[in-house]
Amino acid sequence: MVSWGLKTRGLRPIGLDIGHSSIKAIQLVVNGGQISVFAADETRIEPGVNSDEQARRSFVVSAIKRMLAQGNFRGRDVISCVPSGKLKITSLRLSEAEKGAIEQALRKEVAQRFGLDPNEDAIDYVVAGHVRQGDELKSELIVFATDNQTIKDHIAMLEEAELKPVALDTIPCALFRSFERSLRRQEDRELTVVFVDVGSRFTTVVFGRGGEISFVKQIPIGGERFVQQVAEKLGISVSEAEMLRESLRMERGFSSLKPDAEDGPSREDERNMDASTRHAVSDAVTSVAEELTREVALCLRYYTVTFRGKRVERVVFAGGGAYEDILLNVLRRQLAVEIEVAEPLRGFDLSSGKGKVSFYGDRRGLLCEWAVAVGLSLKGWDKVESSTHSA
Repeated sequence: MVSWGLKTRGLRPIGLDIGHSSIKAIQLVVNGGQISVFAADETRIEPGVNSDEQARRSFVVSAIKRMLAQGNFRGRDVISCVPSGKLKITSLRLSEAEKGAIEQALRKEVAQRFGLDPNEDAIDYVVAGHVRQGDELKSELIVFATDNQTIKDHIAMLEEAELKPVALDTIPCALFRSFERSLRRQEDRELTVVFVDVGSRFTTVVFGRGGEISFVKQIPIGGERFVQQVAEKLGISVSEAEMLRESLRMERGFSSLKPDAEDGPSREDERNMDASTRHAVSDAVTSVAEELTREVALCLRYYTVTFRGKRVERVVFAGGGAYEDILLNVLRRQLAVEIEVAEPLRGFDLSSGKGKVSFYGDRRGLLCEWAVAVGLSLKGWDKVESSTHSA
């Protein structure tokens, strides 16, 4: 009993990442500098479920309940994030004279740009740094906003799944938090690192420097676009396109499906893919990869112009799309920076969890799609650590 209490003393809330193609839940234990995975589980969401909002909600609630029952997560405290499609992001520059009226400036910006009601809807911001505009030095803020109904609906869904929401976060902040621990050395704090999460429908780009977020961009291109492009090019269904795309990735050694998944492509499917089909699938994926690369390149250009003298050292890719080697190859050819695939659980103890630790496909070498969930579970950890040390 004593041993159990000691091992779970630093137990974090469940980090719940509800995406369009999967639901990921992870619970961490933090003891000193060691982080262990206490429990983790994932459920895939079939594409047809997302076409009906009520059907999707019912599926998500049932899936979460099943994961909680089977995964032996401890407690029901949860930290989740606002859906990407509902999150509004913009940048705002304020002079020194205007900094005293940040609240008023934020309210005006979200009302004009997004049509939100600042009296009802949720608004937050982070200070990105200082930029020179003409002869004046201004503070650049990154503004996050969403409508109040989205917050209410999301909380209601979590409560229906018998969870207790203790915080809501944004994907950019969770993504950055997942990797911020690795940038705490003094030499690392002087570097600018870009973290990119290629999700199902959106790609989130986060620039970090000195332990702080300095630029954020959401790009409406994700894994679904790759599949849609293959389907359009070959005149086939989305499910058939997904199978062909996955077969191509398996040939190249990047499978994101569980090896024994019943609905996944078989070795026979790979052998039966003729050269012309393989070429067409590759061309379709490459065209989307080039489009996404151009958007990422624009982000790099904006950052280097805005924050002069701050050179980007490397770009780290997370999310399910990071398994797309065609995308990585295009990025390496066209971006003049180092490209890496994220390992958000690197250095974590994956064997000491008292609960069920089930990583889909058991890809323990990468697990790059778990970055957001890890960042959610770690939210507030630094404050807890600080208060513990001060006490």
